[in-house]
Amino acid sequence: MRILYHLPLSPFARKVRLALAEKRIPFELRVERVWERRPEFLEMNAACTVPVLQEPNGLSIADSYAICEYLDEAYPDTGLFGRTLAERAETRRLVAWFDGKFATEVTRNLLFEKQMKRLLGRGNPDASAIRAGYQNLKPHLEYIGWLAETRAWLAGPQVSLADFAAAAQLSALDYIGDIDWSMNEAAKEWYARCKSRPCFRALLAERVSGVTPPTHYADLDF
Repeated sequence: MRILYHLPLSPFARKVRLALAEKRIPFELRVERVWERRPEFLEMNAACTVPVLQEPNGLSIADSYAICEYLDEAYPDTGLFGRTLAERAETRRLVAWFDGKFATEVTRNLLFEKQMKRLLGRGNPDASAIRAGYQNLKPHLEYIGWLAETRAWLAGPQVSLADFAAAAQLSALDYIGDIDWSMNEAAKEWYARCKSRPCFRALLAERVSGVTPPTHYADLDF
């Protein structure tokens, strides 16, 4: 069986889950407590980060972007990078934006400080980092809103990995109640379309022990 090692609130693992589900590729989820540094997991990924995808033939692939590119090459029937060279370039640019810039400026300052820091033994949350995360969120939502107003989906006419990269970051933050959707209506409407897709069902149904999401989290109409 294909196995995806993950943490429920990891946006990078969520991105891969969305890609697998959109492509209708069956897989089994296994929670990997990376802070335990399990030797068997370190053999699969020396960086000891999730996600890691293990194929039925034993092939292990680490890093969410590497996994998603592998999936698009190995299972091309449902493409997630766009149809033209321009669309594929724009998809890659936006995936890098959300995996890098958004994750650093927003997700790390909120999700990491509030949820992961304690588990990793990195001390108490940094209030200044949390404030910075909230401040940085608004311009990012405005950028998502602008993209959503000018295109059918973020990178072009079809849903792509760019949408899933953005939605994965936002869904993890939305689970802990850190998204004020009133800041940008266009971004909210785009996200509602994303979470209405069948690939989102498992994410919206999943619950994390000790953390209760806001009532709108799984509401397809907000």
